[in-house]
Amino acid sequence: MDIIHMLETYRICHPTETWNRITPILNKIGVKNIERIDHLDRIGIPVYAVERITQDGVIYHLGKGPTDIQAKVSGSMEAIERYSAELKPDDRDRLKDKPDNPVDIRELILPVDVYRYLGGKNYIKGIKWIEGFDIINQCSLDVPAEGVFHPYRGKLFRSHTNGIASGNNLYEAILHGALEVIERDAWSIAELSGNTYKKIDVEGAKNPLIHELLEKFESANINVILKDLTGDVGIPTVGAVCDEEVWRDPALLCIGVGCHLHPEIAVIRALTEVAQSRSTQLHNKRRDTIRGNIVRKVGYERMKRIHKRWYQYRETVNIEDMENCATYNLKKDLEILKEKLIEAGFDKLIYVDLKKTEIDTVRVIIPRMEVYSIDRDRISPWVKERIKRIKPIK
Repeated sequence: MDIIHMLETYRICHPTETWNRITPILNKIGVKNIERIDHLDRIGIPVYAVERITQDGVIYHLGKGPTDIQAKVSGSMEAIERYSAELKPDDRDRLKDKPDNPVDIRELILPVDVYRYLGGKNYIKGIKWIEGFDIINQCSLDVPAEGVFHPYRGKLFRSHTNGIASGNNLYEAILHGALEVIERDAWSIAELSGNTYKKIDVEGAKNPLIHELLEKFESANINVILKDLTGDVGIPTVGAVCDEEVWRDPALLCIGVGCHLHPEIAVIRALTEVAQSRSTQLHNKRRDTIRGNIVRKVGYERMKRIHKRWYQYRETVNIEDMENCATYNLKKDLEILKEKLIEAGFDKLIYVDLKKTEIDTVRVIIPRMEVYSIDRDRISPWVKERIKRIKPIK
């Protein structure tokens, strides 16, 4: 299972091949329209909105990429992921009232009031469980259903999409789901610790797409700063923060974060994520524009002051000096990822199979990893100890 395509993404086949495979699926899952929306902005980095009809109404899924086909596939695969993560009637047969081998729910990062309610217990009445598989310990492990399906109304925390991923095969889905969980963890640690002052110099980057993407931002008079957010797990994590001095729209002061075994792929993911975030704010059909309405009331200058540490740096690291862990083989990459997690003190890497179409889809859960970047109510009791292990930049 060698990686065949590694320029704009990191997959076992070209995006065109994936597109040909998923096209017949999209109509079956309710996709009614696929529209390129980056014309709303002035950068020119492809961003697609995929409109899907559900029983709860219209949902829009976003996809981005350095090329048109990659962005289209990205948005369409997200639609398949979200469809697969919805709780369907057949899924209810998989749910358990009593787990056989439960994960410690305290390690799933709960809101403070839930931790207080639990005390020393590991049980809350009425929780549904579903079986997953722990790759590190090679055993089945039951996890709460509300940490797997989305949307889902549970008792522990608000459901979310962190760790939901699809792939051209199961291993690819697991790898990308795990990288997203590690990304959100590193981002959360950076936010909580204030350790956002290490800039990345990409002048020596070998991937030409990095320079092409940055040229598009520069041509649009948008300043982008790349930050090294890599946490204690050691998987390269990159933040890309953009300024907006032309339109001076505070909603367009966006951040994109990317995580990958190869630091240059992490940079590409972060840069395209910024482009997607901007287009999302300008695409008025998305719920995410609620954020835009709020920050526009705050104002451009004040928003920059609030987030000034993201625009400042005290140290620079060259992209070629960042560790490249990629082996270009899925099984070997997963082994390296497992080793990195174990070295950092994480003893579980769980996935739950969510496959509902011909595309492999999973939810990846790594207990004890932070989720503050996506849910401000959830901070673990041990985050302070992890922050202490991060060397502060003077």
